[in-house]
Amino acid sequence: MLNTKQIMEILPHRAPFLLVDRIDELEPGKRAVGCKAVTYNEPFFAGHFPQEPVMPGVLICEALAQVGAAALLSCDEYKGKLAFFGGINKARFRRKVVPGDVLRLETELTKIKGPMGIGKAVAYRDSEVCAEAELMFMIQ
Repeated sequence: MLNTKQIMEILPHRAPFLLVDRIDELEPGKRAVGCKAVTYNEPFFAGHFPQEPVMPGVLICEALAQVGAAALLSCDEYKGKLAFFGGINKARFRRKVVPGDVLRLETELTKIKGPMGIGKAVAYRDSEVCAEAELMFMIQ
């Protein structure tokens, strides 16, 4: 298990844009499972939406990408590099994510070819799927 400090040794993200609280499972170069406790104090809730706070889907995708980046960038050959979004395909949002939810973020790296790759990502609350997407990335 990796805590926030250990995650920040792998990822370049910092608050308020580090969207992973811990990594519970890590198979370098293959997959990772992380956790995000969603609180009312998240800065995006001030405008999305004040009357009914909902975590933006694009930030759920970003949290999933950060978990995938932890799996990728923990490999010796990619340490110190950056992983950038190359695209998001097949994104589906199944339920709202609201303050008090704890997301389980699972990302599996399904293909890496040269500096590009693809990951399959799913966000859950308990056993319920909140969001899923195919994430494409570029390594620099």
